[in-house]
Amino acid sequence: MIFFLALLEAVWTFFFVIFFALFIKKTRSIDVFHRLRHYYNKNAKNLQKTEDFIFRIYRFIKKLSEPLANWKGAKTLDFKLKQAGVPLLGHELIVLSILGAVLSAAVMYMITLNGTAAPLVGITLPSLLWVGLAFLIKRRRALFTEQLGDCLTTVANALRAGYSFQQAMDVVAKEMEPPISTEFERVMTDIAMGVTLEDALEQMNNRVGSTDFDLVVTAVLIQREVGGNLAQILDTISDTINERIRMKREIKALTAQGRFSSWILILLPFAVAAFCWIFNHDQMQVFIEEEEGHIAVAAAIIMEIVGFILIQNIVDIEV
Repeated sequence: MIFFLALLEAVWTFFFVIFFALFIKKTRSIDVFHRLRHYYNKNAKNLQKTEDFIFRIYRFIKKLSEPLANWKGAKTLDFKLKQAGVPLLGHELIVLSILGAVLSAAVMYMITLNGTAAPLVGITLPSLLWVGLAFLIKRRRALFTEQLGDCLTTVANALRAGYSFQQAMDVVAKEMEPPISTEFERVMTDIAMGVTLEDALEQMNNRVGSTDFDLVVTAVLIQREVGGNLAQILDTISDTINERIRMKREIKALTAQGRFSSWILILLPFAVAAFCWIFNHDQMQVFIEEEEGHIAVAAAIIMEIVGFILIQNIVDIEV
């Protein structure tokens, strides 16, 4: 029981370090409010001290990570974080994951005094971070695609009302919800900084990684070269995307049983193990204390993961 509590504490420590940095990074975007608050808030001095302390920690982490800024792996991670919409730089996340791994391994060792489990936890948790990052990228891409049909309709209507394409993109950036508004806002910022519209759209296309948006960018670039009714083109693409989204939802409903079965497959053994641990503790000790038990647990986990992946691949139908 102590081992599991220590593992839980180590996981909590690791992700606390990551989320603490994310909180600081997001707070910086609304820092104007905090700068003005001391003009009317009675507790302004105490609040300012707290904020200064938090940002001092963040500046320390940023300075610690600066030597990694030009590393190729950090730049690759930069791009992944942009795709996931995470407000951190690649080298900052690398340093944070190292600090989190060291702290979580230290917590694990202090509670259990187990020299084998502590390094294992320190190595495993950063790998979970990559899994979480991949999940965030996939979720953000799916949400972007869900919004794309409405976005194209908004742009087409703005073009009919007499707006230029650039003004229509500005309407999307101001009126729609993230992530699509955030991406178009970035495009507008790039254009204001001197980047051409074509290059800004290509960069956005690379960040988003959506096949539907790739079709939009191709259509826009061709129209700018040869001319044509862009509003009508965008309406046609919007209808195609909306029909594809409708089909995806229908497939998702039809495959719900298979996806639910995969989660039952992965969660049921852990639920049974917890039940047996509570009501038949002595029998479960074999899996913790004996070498044969360790082998059995490892084999069971591997087969669970393989079965989960196979079922997910079966029900994941590309449209």
